[in-house]
Amino acid sequence: MKKVEAIIKPFKLDDVREALSDVGVTGLTVSEVKGFGRQKGHTELYRGAEYVVDFLPKIKLEIVLPEDQVGICIEAITKAAHTGRIGDGKIFVTPIEQVIRIRTGEEGESAV
Repeated sequence: MKKVEAIIKPFKLDDVREALSDVGVTGLTVSEVKGFGRQKGHTELYRGAEYVVDFLPKIKLEIVLPEDQVGICIEAITKAAHTGRIGDGKIFVTPIEQVIRIRTGEEGESAV
């Protein structure tokens, strides 16, 4: 099994969720996060004073799924989150050693 983590722009969340649903992804975790990459933040004006916003709001998706579904999951996220502008996001894939469903005690892919 693999864990796919995607950092995307907040306004793309609904598009990505729909795209994942269309390819059969049944569960995901969504977190509101802040960070920056090449964007390096931006400056804003508040009461006449200029200040730098270092951390930009982003959405982090976490999806655990069988290894054979990783490719279609990545493709769905990439297509749905793409705007062509800086800050579209990143996708990270890591191995998962074990999954346990707390309610039933199921383990492995059946617990996902």
